[in-house]
Amino acid sequence: MQRWILAFLSIISSTSIFAQDPRLAQQYFQDGEYEKAATIYNQLFEKDPRNDYYFDRYIACLTVAGDFANAEKAVKKQLRATPQEAKLYVTYGNILDLQFQPQAAQKQYEEAIKKISSERFDIHKVASAFLEINKYEFAIAAYEKGGKLINSPYEFSYNLAELYRRKGDVSNMIQQYLNTVYDKPERLNTVKQLLQRYLQEKDYEILKKQLYARIQDYPDYFFFTDLLTWVFLQEKDYSRALRQVRALDKKLGENGGRIFQLAQIAYNDQAYDAAIEAFDYIVDTKGPTSTFYLDAKRESLRANRDKLVKGYSYTKEELLKLEQAYETFVNEFGRSRITASMLMELAELEAYYLNNLDKAINILSAVIEYPNMNRYDLANAKLQLGDFYLMKNEIWEATLLYSQVDKEFKEDLLGHEARYRNANLSYFSGDFEWAQAQFKVLKGSTSKLIANDALERSIFITDNLGLDTTAIPLQLYANAELLVFQNRFDEAFATMEEILKRFPKHGLQDDVLYLKAQIYKKQRNYPAAANALQVIVDNHIEEIRGDNALFELATIYEYHLKNIEKAKELYETLFIDFSGSTFAVEARKRYRILRGDTIQ
Repeated sequence: MQRWILAFLSIISSTSIFAQDPRLAQQYFQDGEYEKAATIYNQLFEKDPRNDYYFDRYIACLTVAGDFANAEKAVKKQLRATPQEAKLYVTYGNILDLQFQPQAAQKQYEEAIKKISSERFDIHKVASAFLEINKYEFAIAAYEKGGKLINSPYEFSYNLAELYRRKGDVSNMIQQYLNTVYDKPERLNTVKQLLQRYLQEKDYEILKKQLYARIQDYPDYFFFTDLLTWVFLQEKDYSRALRQVRALDKKLGENGGRIFQLAQIAYNDQAYDAAIEAFDYIVDTKGPTSTFYLDAKRESLRANRDKLVKGYSYTKEELLKLEQAYETFVNEFGRSRITASMLMELAELEAYYLNNLDKAINILSAVIEYPNMNRYDLANAKLQLGDFYLMKNEIWEATLLYSQVDKEFKEDLLGHEARYRNANLSYFSGDFEWAQAQFKVLKGSTSKLIANDALERSIFITDNLGLDTTAIPLQLYANAELLVFQNRFDEAFATMEEILKRFPKHGLQDDVLYLKAQIYKKQRNYPAAANALQVIVDNHIEEIRGDNALFELATIYEYHLKNIEKAKELYETLFIDFSGSTFAVEARKRYRILRGDTIQ
Protein backbone atom coordinates (compact mmCIF):
# COMPACT_ATOMS: atom_id res chain seq x y z
CA MET A 1 0.00 0.00 0.00
CA GLN A 2 2.75 2.43 0.93
CA ARG A 3 4.64 1.54 -2.30
CA TRP A 4 1.48 2.23 -4.32
CA ILE A 5 1.06 5.64 -2.70
CA LEU A 6 4.71 6.49 -3.36
CA ALA A 7 4.36 5.41 -7.02
CA PHE A 8 1.21 7.52 -7.39
CA LEU A 9 2.93 10.56 -5.88
CA SER A 10 5.85 9.98 -8.22
CA ILE A 11 3.52 9.99 -11.22
CA ILE A 12 1.84 13.17 -10.00
CA SER A 13 5.23 14.80 -9.38
CA SER A 14 6.63 13.83 -12.79
CA THR A 15 3.45 15.02 -14.49
CA SER A 16 3.73 18.35 -12.67
CA ILE A 17 7.37 18.73 -13.66
CA PHE A 18 6.55 17.76 -17.25
CA ALA A 19 3.81 20.38 -17.38
CA GLN A 20 6.35 22.98 -16.34
CA ASP A 21 9.11 21.81 -18.70
CA PRO A 22 8.04 23.84 -21.81
CA ARG A 23 8.01 27.02 -19.77
CA LEU A 24 11.34 26.16 -18.20
CA ALA A 25 12.85 25.39 -21.60
CA GLN A 26 11.56 28.68 -22.98
CA GLN A 27 13.06 30.54 -20.02
CA TYR A 28 16.43 28.86 -20.56
CA PHE A 29 16.27 29.79 -24.27
CA GLN A 30 15.51 33.44 -23.50
CA ASP A 31 18.35 33.51 -20.97
CA GLY A 32 20.79 32.18 -23.55
CA GLU A 33 21.25 28.81 -21.76
CA TYR A 34 20.75 26.87 -24.99
CA GLU A 35 22.23 23.55 -23.85
CA LYS A 36 19.79 23.30 -20.93
CA ALA A 37 16.91 24.32 -23.18
CA ALA A 38 17.96 21.75 -25.82
CA THR A 39 17.99 18.94 -23.25
CA ILE A 40 14.43 19.68 -22.14
CA TYR A 41 13.07 20.16 -25.68
CA ASN A 42 14.65 16.84 -26.71
CA GLN A 43 13.00 15.09 -23.79
CA LEU A 44 9.67 16.69 -24.59
CA PHE A 45 9.91 15.61 -28.22
CA GLU A 46 10.78 12.01 -27.25
CA LYS A 47 7.66 11.91 -25.09
CA ASP A 48 5.54 13.48 -27.84
CA PRO A 49 7.12 12.66 -31.25
CA ARG A 50 4.19 14.15 -33.18
CA ASN A 51 4.84 17.63 -31.80
CA ASP A 52 6.90 19.44 -34.47
CA TYR A 53 7.28 22.48 -32.25
CA TYR A 54 9.45 20.64 -29.71
CA PHE A 55 11.66 19.26 -32.45
CA ASP A 56 12.04 22.64 -34.15
CA ARG A 57 12.96 24.29 -30.85
CA TYR A 58 15.45 21.50 -30.10
CA ILE A 59 17.18 22.07 -33.46
CA ALA A 60 17.08 25.86 -32.94
CA CYS A 61 18.83 25.48 -29.58
CA LEU A 62 21.55 23.30 -31.10
CA THR A 63 22.18 25.61 -34.07
CA VAL A 64 22.22 28.78 -31.97
CA ALA A 65 24.69 27.08 -29.64
CA GLY A 66 26.80 26.09 -32.68
CA ASP A 67 26.30 22.35 -32.12
CA PHE A 68 25.76 21.58 -35.81
CA ALA A 69 26.90 17.96 -35.52
CA ASN A 70 24.12 16.97 -33.13
CA ALA A 71 21.60 19.13 -35.04
CA GLU A 72 22.46 17.36 -38.30
CA LYS A 73 22.40 13.97 -36.58
CA ALA A 74 18.92 14.65 -35.15
CA VAL A 75 17.52 15.78 -38.50
CA LYS A 76 18.94 12.78 -40.37
CA LYS A 77 17.38 10.50 -37.77
CA GLN A 78 14.00 12.11 -38.37
CA LEU A 79 14.43 11.88 -42.13
CA ARG A 80 15.03 8.14 -41.87
CA ALA A 81 11.84 7.83 -39.84
CA THR A 82 9.70 10.14 -42.04
CA PRO A 83 11.42 10.63 -45.43
CA GLN A 84 8.29 12.21 -46.95
CA GLU A 85 8.26 15.07 -44.39
CA ALA A 86 9.17 17.95 -46.75
CA LYS A 87 9.76 20.48 -44.00
CA LEU A 88 12.66 18.40 -42.61
CA TYR A 89 14.64 19.04 -45.78
CA VAL A 90 14.25 22.78 -45.21
CA THR A 91 15.58 22.34 -41.67
CA TYR A 92 18.48 20.22 -42.91
CA GLY A 93 19.30 22.74 -45.65
CA ASN A 94 19.38 25.57 -43.12
CA ILE A 95 21.84 23.65 -40.92
CA LEU A 96 24.12 23.23 -43.94
CA ASP A 97 23.73 26.89 -44.85
CA LEU A 98 24.79 27.89 -41.36
CA GLN A 99 27.95 25.81 -41.90
CA PHE A 100 28.70 27.69 -45.16
CA GLN A 101 27.74 24.80 -47.44
CA PRO A 102 25.41 26.62 -49.87
CA GLN A 103 25.46 23.99 -52.62
CA ALA A 104 24.60 21.18 -50.25
CA ALA A 105 21.91 23.34 -48.69
CA GLN A 106 20.48 24.14 -52.13
CA LYS A 107 20.01 20.42 -52.82
CA GLN A 108 18.05 19.99 -49.60
CA TYR A 109 15.83 22.98 -50.38
CA GLU A 110 15.10 21.60 -53.84
CA GLU A 111 14.32 18.23 -52.29
CA ALA A 112 11.84 19.95 -49.96
CA ILE A 113 10.02 21.39 -52.97
CA LYS A 114 9.91 17.96 -54.61
CA LYS A 115 8.49 16.34 -51.49
CA ILE A 116 5.58 18.80 -51.04
CA SER A 117 2.29 16.95 -50.94
CA SER A 118 -1.12 18.15 -52.16
CA GLU A 119 -2.24 18.80 -48.59
CA ARG A 120 -2.82 22.54 -48.05
CA PHE A 121 -1.44 22.30 -44.51
CA ASP A 122 1.79 20.73 -45.79
CA ILE A 123 2.16 23.43 -48.48
CA HIS A 124 1.78 26.22 -45.92
CA LYS A 125 4.15 24.44 -43.52
CA VAL A 126 6.97 24.16 -46.06
CA ALA A 127 6.50 27.71 -47.36
CA SER A 128 6.47 29.05 -43.79
CA ALA A 129 9.67 27.15 -43.00
CA PHE A 130 11.38 28.85 -45.95
CA LEU A 131 9.95 32.20 -44.88
CA GLU A 132 11.39 31.83 -41.37
CA ILE A 133 14.91 31.56 -42.80
CA ASN A 134 14.30 34.35 -45.38
CA LYS A 135 14.43 32.01 -48.36
CA TYR A 136 11.74 33.91 -50.24
CA GLU A 137 12.38 32.36 -53.66
CA PHE A 138 11.92 28.85 -52.28
CA ALA A 139 8.82 29.92 -50.34
CA ILE A 140 7.41 31.29 -53.58
CA ALA A 141 8.31 28.05 -55.37
CA ALA A 142 6.54 26.08 -52.61
CA TYR A 143 3.30 28.04 -53.04
CA GLU A 144 3.48 27.94 -56.83
CA LYS A 145 3.92 24.15 -56.83
CA GLY A 146 1.21 23.84 -54.22
CA GLY A 147 -1.21 25.73 -56.45
CA LYS A 148 -0.52 23.29 -59.26
CA LEU A 149 -0.85 20.23 -57.02
CA ILE A 150 -4.32 21.26 -55.83
CA ASN A 151 -5.27 22.51 -59.31
CA SER A 152 -6.01 26.02 -58.00
CA PRO A 153 -3.38 28.43 -59.36
CA TYR A 154 -4.65 31.45 -57.36
CA GLU A 155 -5.20 29.66 -54.06
CA PHE A 156 -2.01 31.07 -52.54
CA SER A 157 -1.94 34.45 -54.33
CA TYR A 158 -2.44 36.32 -51.07
CA ASN A 159 0.58 34.58 -49.51
CA LEU A 160 2.65 35.12 -52.65
CA ALA A 161 1.87 38.83 -52.60
CA GLU A 162 3.29 39.10 -49.10
CA LEU A 163 6.44 37.23 -50.16
CA TYR A 164 6.99 39.50 -53.14
CA ARG A 165 6.45 42.49 -50.86
CA ARG A 166 9.20 41.26 -48.56
CA LYS A 167 11.45 40.81 -51.57
CA GLY A 168 10.72 44.36 -52.70
CA ASP A 169 9.23 43.12 -55.98
CA VAL A 170 6.36 45.60 -56.31
CA SER A 171 5.19 44.52 -59.76
CA ASN A 172 4.76 40.86 -58.79
CA MET A 173 3.25 41.84 -55.44
CA ILE A 174 0.57 43.84 -57.27
CA GLN A 175 0.01 41.00 -59.73
CA GLN A 176 -0.61 38.53 -56.89
CA TYR A 177 -2.99 40.90 -55.10
CA LEU A 178 -4.95 41.23 -58.33
CA ASN A 179 -4.98 37.44 -58.61
CA THR A 180 -6.38 37.36 -55.09
CA VAL A 181 -9.21 39.71 -56.07
CA TYR A 182 -9.87 37.64 -59.20
CA ASP A 183 -10.08 34.45 -57.13
CA LYS A 184 -11.91 35.91 -54.12
CA PRO A 185 -13.69 39.22 -54.96
CA GLU A 186 -14.83 39.52 -51.35
CA ARG A 187 -11.22 40.41 -50.50
CA LEU A 188 -11.37 43.62 -52.59
CA ASN A 189 -11.54 46.01 -49.62
CA THR A 190 -8.76 44.16 -47.79
CA VAL A 191 -6.54 44.40 -50.87
CA LYS A 192 -7.26 48.14 -51.13
CA GLN A 193 -6.11 48.60 -47.55
CA LEU A 194 -2.92 46.62 -48.17
CA LEU A 195 -2.10 48.48 -51.37
CA GLN A 196 -2.65 51.80 -49.61
CA ARG A 197 -0.28 50.68 -46.87
CA TYR A 198 2.50 49.32 -49.07
CA LEU A 199 2.54 51.31 -52.30
CA GLN A 200 4.64 54.40 -52.81
CA GLU A 201 3.35 57.21 -55.01
CA LYS A 202 5.39 56.03 -58.01
CA ASP A 203 4.03 52.48 -57.67
CA TYR A 204 0.49 53.50 -58.62
CA GLU A 205 1.55 53.72 -62.28
CA ILE A 206 2.45 50.01 -62.17
CA LEU A 207 -0.91 49.22 -60.58
CA LYS A 208 -2.81 51.24 -63.19
CA LYS A 209 -1.04 49.49 -66.10
CA GLN A 210 -1.89 46.08 -64.68
CA LEU A 211 -5.49 47.10 -64.03
CA TYR A 212 -5.96 48.40 -67.58
CA ALA A 213 -4.73 45.03 -68.85
CA ARG A 214 -7.06 43.11 -66.53
CA ILE A 215 -10.07 45.24 -67.49
CA GLN A 216 -9.33 44.55 -71.16
CA ASP A 217 -8.94 40.80 -70.55
CA TYR A 218 -11.88 40.51 -68.15
CA PRO A 219 -14.40 43.24 -69.10
CA ASP A 220 -17.17 41.63 -67.04
CA TYR A 221 -15.15 41.56 -63.82
CA PHE A 222 -16.37 44.90 -62.46
CA PHE A 223 -14.17 44.76 -59.35
CA PHE A 224 -11.09 45.60 -61.45
CA THR A 225 -12.83 48.78 -62.62
CA ASP A 226 -13.78 49.45 -59.00
CA LEU A 227 -10.12 49.10 -58.02
CA LEU A 228 -9.01 51.43 -60.82
CA THR A 229 -11.52 54.00 -59.55
CA TRP A 230 -9.99 53.62 -56.11
CA VAL A 231 -6.53 54.30 -57.56
CA PHE A 232 -7.75 57.54 -59.12
CA LEU A 233 -9.21 58.54 -55.77
CA GLN A 234 -5.85 57.94 -54.09
CA GLU A 235 -4.34 60.29 -56.67
CA LYS A 236 -7.24 62.73 -56.23
CA ASP A 237 -7.91 62.46 -59.95
CA TYR A 238 -11.66 62.78 -59.57
CA SER A 239 -12.43 63.34 -63.26
CA ARG A 240 -10.98 59.97 -64.26
CA ALA A 241 -12.58 58.34 -61.24
CA LEU A 242 -15.95 59.71 -62.35
CA ARG A 243 -15.51 58.22 -65.82
CA GLN A 244 -14.94 54.82 -64.27
CA VAL A 245 -17.91 54.93 -61.90
CA ARG A 246 -20.20 56.16 -64.66
CA ALA A 247 -19.14 53.17 -66.76
CA LEU A 248 -19.82 50.85 -63.81
CA ASP A 249 -23.16 52.50 -63.15
CA LYS A 250 -24.26 51.82 -66.72
CA LYS A 251 -22.82 48.30 -66.87
CA LEU A 252 -24.45 47.21 -63.61
CA GLY A 253 -27.69 49.14 -64.14
CA GLU A 254 -27.31 50.99 -60.84
CA ASN A 255 -29.33 53.96 -59.60
CA GLY A 256 -26.42 56.38 -59.15
CA GLY A 257 -25.38 55.38 -55.64
CA ARG A 258 -21.78 54.74 -56.62
CA ILE A 259 -21.58 58.12 -58.39
CA PHE A 260 -23.15 59.90 -55.42
CA GLN A 261 -20.57 58.39 -53.09
CA LEU A 262 -17.73 59.58 -55.35
CA ALA A 263 -19.29 63.06 -55.52
CA GLN A 264 -19.34 63.26 -51.73
CA ILE A 265 -15.66 62.28 -51.52
CA ALA A 266 -14.75 64.97 -54.06
CA TYR A 267 -16.89 67.53 -52.24
CA ASN A 268 -15.28 66.78 -48.87
CA ASP A 269 -11.87 67.19 -50.52
CA GLN A 270 -13.00 70.56 -51.89
CA ALA A 271 -12.73 69.30 -55.48
CA TYR A 272 -15.90 71.21 -56.26
CA ASP A 273 -15.87 70.97 -60.06
CA ALA A 274 -15.69 67.17 -60.00
CA ALA A 275 -18.33 67.00 -57.26
CA ILE A 276 -20.71 69.26 -59.21
CA GLU A 277 -20.20 67.22 -62.38
CA ALA A 278 -20.99 63.99 -60.53
CA PHE A 279 -24.06 65.35 -58.70
CA ASP A 280 -25.38 66.92 -61.91
CA TYR A 281 -24.88 63.66 -63.80
CA ILE A 282 -27.28 61.94 -61.38
CA VAL A 283 -29.81 64.78 -61.72
CA ASP A 284 -29.62 64.85 -65.52
CA THR A 285 -29.45 61.13 -66.32
CA LYS A 286 -31.37 59.48 -63.49
CA GLY A 287 -34.11 62.07 -63.19
CA PRO A 288 -36.71 62.57 -60.43
CA THR A 289 -37.39 58.83 -60.17
CA SER A 290 -33.91 58.23 -58.69
CA THR A 291 -33.73 57.90 -54.93
CA PHE A 292 -30.65 60.15 -55.14
CA TYR A 293 -32.29 62.91 -57.19
CA LEU A 294 -33.18 65.26 -54.33
CA ASP A 295 -29.90 64.71 -52.48
CA ALA A 296 -27.83 65.12 -55.65
CA LYS A 297 -29.57 68.36 -56.57
CA ARG A 298 -29.14 69.71 -53.05
CA GLU A 299 -25.46 68.75 -52.80
CA SER A 300 -24.71 70.16 -56.25
CA LEU A 301 -26.12 73.48 -55.10
CA ARG A 302 -24.00 73.38 -51.94
CA ALA A 303 -20.89 72.53 -53.93
CA ASN A 304 -21.58 75.49 -56.23
CA ARG A 305 -21.99 77.72 -53.17
CA ASP A 306 -18.76 76.57 -51.54
CA LYS A 307 -16.84 76.82 -54.79
CA LEU A 308 -17.96 80.42 -55.04
CA VAL A 309 -17.73 81.79 -51.51
CA LYS A 310 -14.65 79.82 -50.43
CA GLY A 311 -12.81 80.91 -53.53
CA TYR A 312 -12.84 84.52 -52.31
CA SER A 313 -13.10 85.82 -55.89
CA TYR A 314 -16.83 86.00 -56.50
CA THR A 315 -18.70 88.85 -58.15
CA LYS A 316 -22.10 90.32 -57.32
CA GLU A 317 -23.50 88.73 -60.49
CA GLU A 318 -22.29 85.29 -59.43
CA LEU A 319 -23.88 85.72 -56.00
CA LEU A 320 -27.19 86.69 -57.60
CA LYS A 321 -27.01 83.66 -59.88
CA LEU A 322 -26.43 81.45 -56.85
CA GLU A 323 -29.35 83.11 -55.08
CA GLN A 324 -31.59 82.28 -58.05
CA ALA A 325 -30.43 78.65 -57.98
CA TYR A 326 -31.49 78.38 -54.32
CA GLU A 327 -34.85 79.99 -55.13
CA THR A 328 -35.37 77.53 -57.97
CA PHE A 329 -34.57 74.60 -55.66
CA VAL A 330 -37.00 75.57 -52.90
CA ASN A 331 -39.67 76.39 -55.46
CA GLU A 332 -39.31 72.92 -56.99
CA PHE A 333 -39.38 71.02 -53.69
CA GLY A 334 -41.51 73.42 -51.66
CA ARG A 335 -40.88 75.45 -48.54
CA SER A 336 -41.24 73.06 -45.62
CA ARG A 337 -39.23 71.20 -43.00
CA ILE A 338 -37.85 69.06 -45.87
CA THR A 339 -36.09 72.06 -47.41
CA ALA A 340 -35.41 73.92 -44.15
CA SER A 341 -31.64 73.41 -44.34
CA MET A 342 -31.52 74.87 -47.85
CA LEU A 343 -33.61 77.85 -46.77
CA MET A 344 -31.15 78.42 -43.91
CA GLU A 345 -28.30 78.44 -46.44
CA LEU A 346 -30.23 80.89 -48.61
CA ALA A 347 -30.75 83.14 -45.58
CA GLU A 348 -27.02 83.00 -44.85
CA LEU A 349 -26.29 83.99 -48.45
CA GLU A 350 -28.66 86.94 -48.17
CA ALA A 351 -27.28 88.15 -44.83
CA TYR A 352 -23.54 87.67 -45.19
CA TYR A 353 -22.94 88.08 -48.93
CA LEU A 354 -25.85 90.05 -50.46
CA ASN A 355 -26.33 92.32 -47.42
CA ASN A 356 -30.08 91.72 -47.47
CA LEU A 357 -30.75 91.23 -43.76
CA ASP A 358 -34.48 91.81 -43.98
CA LYS A 359 -34.93 89.04 -46.54
CA ALA A 360 -32.75 86.67 -44.45
CA ILE A 361 -34.85 87.39 -41.36
CA ASN A 362 -38.10 86.84 -43.27
CA ILE A 363 -36.87 83.49 -44.59
CA LEU A 364 -35.88 82.20 -41.15
CA SER A 365 -38.96 83.62 -39.43
CA ALA A 366 -41.01 81.43 -41.77
CA VAL A 367 -38.75 78.39 -41.25
CA ILE A 368 -39.15 78.34 -37.45
CA GLU A 369 -42.94 78.25 -37.91
CA TYR A 370 -42.96 75.14 -40.14
CA PRO A 371 -44.85 72.23 -38.52
CA ASN A 372 -43.03 69.05 -37.47
CA MET A 373 -39.60 70.63 -37.71
CA ASN A 374 -36.69 68.54 -36.50
CA ARG A 375 -35.85 70.02 -33.11
CA TYR A 376 -32.16 70.37 -33.95
CA ASP A 377 -32.88 72.06 -37.27
CA LEU A 378 -35.31 74.36 -35.47
CA ALA A 379 -32.69 75.24 -32.85
CA ASN A 380 -30.04 76.00 -35.48
CA ALA A 381 -32.53 78.18 -37.36
CA LYS A 382 -33.23 80.12 -34.16
CA LEU A 383 -29.53 80.63 -33.45
CA GLN A 384 -28.97 81.88 -36.98
CA LEU A 385 -32.01 84.15 -36.78
CA GLY A 386 -30.71 85.49 -33.46
CA ASP A 387 -27.43 86.39 -35.16
CA PHE A 388 -29.30 88.27 -37.88
CA TYR A 389 -31.30 90.24 -35.34
CA LEU A 390 -28.03 91.08 -33.58
CA MET A 391 -26.64 92.29 -36.91
CA LYS A 392 -29.67 94.62 -37.11
CA ASN A 393 -28.97 95.73 -33.55
CA GLU A 394 -32.27 94.27 -32.32
CA ILE A 395 -30.71 92.97 -29.11
CA TRP A 396 -33.91 91.86 -27.39
CA GLU A 397 -35.02 89.65 -30.29
CA ALA A 398 -31.58 88.07 -30.45
CA THR A 399 -31.31 87.23 -26.75
CA LEU A 400 -34.87 85.86 -26.74
CA LEU A 401 -34.02 83.34 -29.47
CA TYR A 402 -30.69 82.37 -27.87
CA SER A 403 -32.44 81.84 -24.53
CA GLN A 404 -35.08 79.59 -26.10
CA VAL A 405 -32.41 77.28 -27.48
CA ASP A 406 -30.48 77.38 -24.18
CA LYS A 407 -33.59 76.30 -22.29
CA GLU A 408 -34.52 73.56 -24.78
CA PHE A 409 -31.00 72.06 -24.95
CA LYS A 410 -29.67 72.74 -21.45
CA GLU A 411 -27.00 70.00 -21.39
CA ASP A 412 -26.55 69.68 -25.15
CA LEU A 413 -23.83 71.31 -27.25
CA LEU A 414 -26.53 73.40 -28.89
CA GLY A 415 -27.41 74.75 -25.45
CA HIS A 416 -23.75 75.58 -24.83
CA GLU A 417 -23.58 77.37 -28.17
CA ALA A 418 -26.70 79.38 -27.36
CA ARG A 419 -25.28 80.28 -23.93
CA TYR A 420 -22.01 81.39 -25.50
CA ARG A 421 -23.83 83.66 -27.94
CA ASN A 422 -25.92 85.12 -25.13
CA ALA A 423 -22.75 85.75 -23.11
CA ASN A 424 -21.21 87.44 -26.14
CA LEU A 425 -24.30 89.60 -26.47
CA SER A 426 -23.90 90.70 -22.83
CA TYR A 427 -20.24 91.44 -23.55
CA PHE A 428 -21.23 93.61 -26.52
CA SER A 429 -23.76 95.40 -24.30
CA GLY A 430 -21.12 96.18 -21.65
CA ASP A 431 -22.41 93.79 -18.97
CA PHE A 432 -18.91 92.39 -18.48
CA GLU A 433 -19.40 90.78 -15.08
CA TRP A 434 -22.37 88.67 -16.19
CA ALA A 435 -20.64 87.78 -19.44
CA GLN A 436 -17.49 86.82 -17.55
CA ALA A 437 -19.48 84.53 -15.23
CA GLN A 438 -20.98 82.75 -18.25
CA PHE A 439 -17.64 82.39 -20.03
CA LYS A 440 -16.12 80.83 -16.91
CA VAL A 441 -18.87 78.19 -16.87
CA LEU A 442 -18.50 77.54 -20.60
CA LYS A 443 -14.76 76.85 -20.18
CA GLY A 444 -15.90 73.39 -19.07
CA SER A 445 -17.97 72.76 -22.21
CA THR A 446 -17.55 69.38 -23.90
CA SER A 447 -17.14 71.28 -27.16
CA LYS A 448 -13.45 72.08 -27.48
CA LEU A 449 -14.21 75.00 -29.77
CA ILE A 450 -16.70 76.61 -27.37
CA ALA A 451 -14.44 75.94 -24.38
CA ASN A 452 -11.44 77.54 -26.11
CA ASP A 453 -13.44 80.56 -27.25
CA ALA A 454 -14.92 80.99 -23.77
CA LEU A 455 -11.49 80.74 -22.17
CA GLU A 456 -10.08 83.33 -24.56
CA ARG A 457 -12.98 85.70 -23.87
CA SER A 458 -12.66 85.20 -20.12
CA ILE A 459 -8.92 85.97 -20.11
CA PHE A 460 -9.46 88.94 -22.40
CA ILE A 461 -12.07 90.51 -20.10
CA THR A 462 -9.97 89.87 -16.98
CA ASP A 463 -6.84 91.38 -18.53
CA ASN A 464 -8.52 94.51 -19.83
CA LEU A 465 -10.74 95.25 -16.85
CA GLY A 466 -7.76 94.91 -14.52
CA LEU A 467 -5.60 97.40 -16.42
CA ASP A 468 -7.61 100.46 -15.56
CA THR A 469 -10.17 101.72 -13.09
CA THR A 470 -12.51 102.45 -15.99
CA ALA A 471 -14.19 100.00 -18.36
CA ILE A 472 -14.46 102.58 -21.15
CA PRO A 473 -11.63 101.18 -23.36
CA LEU A 474 -13.08 97.67 -23.14
CA GLN A 475 -16.58 98.98 -23.85
CA LEU A 476 -15.32 100.83 -26.93
CA TYR A 477 -13.56 97.69 -28.14
CA ALA A 478 -16.71 95.61 -27.57
CA ASN A 479 -18.66 98.20 -29.57
CA ALA A 480 -16.12 97.90 -32.38
CA GLU A 481 -16.45 94.10 -32.39
CA LEU A 482 -20.22 94.36 -32.62
CA LEU A 483 -19.92 96.80 -35.50
CA VAL A 484 -17.66 94.35 -37.32
CA PHE A 485 -20.20 91.57 -36.72
CA GLN A 486 -22.84 93.88 -38.19
CA ASN A 487 -20.63 94.62 -41.24
CA ARG A 488 -20.53 98.33 -40.32
CA PHE A 489 -16.84 98.59 -41.07
CA ASP A 490 -16.38 102.36 -41.35
CA GLU A 491 -17.95 102.86 -37.92
CA ALA A 492 -15.78 100.05 -36.52
CA PHE A 493 -12.59 101.69 -37.85
CA ALA A 494 -13.65 105.01 -36.36
CA THR A 495 -14.29 103.40 -32.96
CA MET A 496 -10.88 101.72 -33.00
CA GLU A 497 -9.16 104.97 -33.86
CA GLU A 498 -10.93 106.54 -30.88
CA ILE A 499 -9.48 103.82 -28.61
CA LEU A 500 -5.94 104.45 -29.87
CA LYS A 501 -6.32 108.22 -29.56
CA ARG A 502 -7.93 108.34 -26.11
CA PHE A 503 -6.02 105.44 -24.56
CA PRO A 504 -2.63 105.26 -26.31
CA LYS A 505 -0.95 103.30 -23.51
CA HIS A 506 -3.74 100.78 -22.98
CA GLY A 507 -3.01 97.13 -23.70
CA LEU A 508 -5.60 96.90 -26.49
CA GLN A 509 -3.19 97.82 -29.30
CA ASP A 510 -2.71 94.23 -30.45
CA ASP A 511 -6.45 93.55 -30.19
CA VAL A 512 -7.21 96.60 -32.34
CA LEU A 513 -4.73 95.38 -34.95
CA TYR A 514 -6.28 91.92 -34.84
CA LEU A 515 -9.80 93.29 -35.30
CA LYS A 516 -8.64 95.46 -38.19
CA ALA A 517 -7.21 92.34 -39.82
CA GLN A 518 -10.62 90.65 -39.52
CA ILE A 519 -12.24 93.57 -41.35
CA TYR A 520 -9.62 93.49 -44.09
CA LYS A 521 -10.23 89.76 -44.51
CA LYS A 522 -13.98 90.33 -44.84
CA GLN A 523 -13.21 92.97 -47.46
CA ARG A 524 -10.83 90.51 -49.16
CA ASN A 525 -7.97 92.97 -48.75
CA TYR A 526 -5.43 90.29 -47.85
CA PRO A 527 -2.23 92.36 -48.10
CA ALA A 528 -3.66 94.84 -45.56
CA ALA A 529 -4.77 91.98 -43.30
CA ALA A 530 -1.28 90.45 -43.52
CA ASN A 531 0.35 93.77 -42.62
CA ALA A 532 -1.82 94.20 -39.51
CA LEU A 533 -1.14 90.64 -38.37
CA GLN A 534 2.59 91.01 -39.02
CA VAL A 535 2.73 93.98 -36.63
CA ILE A 536 1.23 91.75 -33.92
CA VAL A 537 3.79 89.02 -34.66
CA ASP A 538 6.66 91.54 -34.58
CA ASN A 539 5.62 93.63 -31.57
CA HIS A 540 3.00 91.74 -29.55
CA ILE A 541 3.81 88.04 -30.00
CA GLU A 542 3.60 87.35 -26.24
CA GLU A 543 0.13 88.86 -25.99
CA ILE A 544 -3.08 86.82 -26.07
CA ARG A 545 -3.52 87.39 -29.82
CA GLY A 546 0.01 86.22 -30.66
CA ASP A 547 -0.68 82.62 -31.67
CA ASN A 548 -3.96 83.59 -33.37
CA ALA A 549 -2.11 86.17 -35.45
CA LEU A 550 0.61 83.68 -36.40
CA PHE A 551 -1.90 81.10 -37.58
CA GLU A 552 -4.07 83.56 -39.50
CA LEU A 553 -1.05 85.16 -41.10
CA ALA A 554 0.18 81.72 -42.20
CA THR A 555 -3.19 80.86 -43.76
CA ILE A 556 -3.28 84.18 -45.63
CA TYR A 557 0.17 83.51 -47.09
CA GLU A 558 -0.82 79.94 -47.98
CA TYR A 559 -4.25 80.48 -49.49
CA HIS A 560 -4.36 84.08 -50.70
CA LEU A 561 -0.89 85.56 -51.15
CA LYS A 562 0.47 82.20 -52.40
CA ASN A 563 3.79 82.52 -50.57
CA ILE A 564 4.22 78.91 -49.51
CA GLU A 565 7.69 79.31 -48.02
CA LYS A 566 6.52 82.15 -45.79
CA ALA A 567 3.48 80.11 -44.74
CA LYS A 568 5.72 77.14 -43.85
CA GLU A 569 7.97 79.38 -41.81
CA LEU A 570 5.03 80.76 -39.80
CA TYR A 571 3.43 77.35 -39.24
CA GLU A 572 6.76 75.97 -38.03
CA THR A 573 7.22 78.87 -35.61
CA LEU A 574 3.75 78.27 -34.25
CA PHE A 575 4.02 74.55 -33.49
CA ILE A 576 7.59 74.83 -32.14
CA ASP A 577 7.47 78.05 -30.11
CA PHE A 578 3.77 77.81 -29.16
CA SER A 579 3.35 74.06 -28.72
CA GLY A 580 0.61 74.60 -26.14
CA SER A 581 -1.51 76.65 -28.53
CA THR A 582 -4.84 75.30 -29.73
CA PHE A 583 -3.52 75.94 -33.26
CA ALA A 584 -0.32 73.91 -32.84
CA VAL A 585 -1.66 70.57 -34.10
CA GLU A 586 -3.28 72.08 -37.20
CA ALA A 587 -0.17 74.19 -37.84
CA ARG A 588 2.02 71.06 -37.81
CA LYS A 589 -0.39 69.32 -40.17
CA ARG A 590 -0.44 72.27 -42.59
CA TYR A 591 3.37 72.51 -42.46
CA ARG A 592 3.76 68.83 -43.33
CA ILE A 593 1.31 69.11 -46.23
CA LEU A 594 3.16 72.11 -47.64
CA ARG A 595 6.44 70.25 -47.22
CA GLY A 596 5.03 67.43 -49.33
CA ASP A 597 4.57 64.79 -46.65
CA THR A 598 1.89 62.14 -47.11
CA ILE A 599 -0.85 62.74 -44.52
CA GLN A 600 -3.20 59.84 -43.74
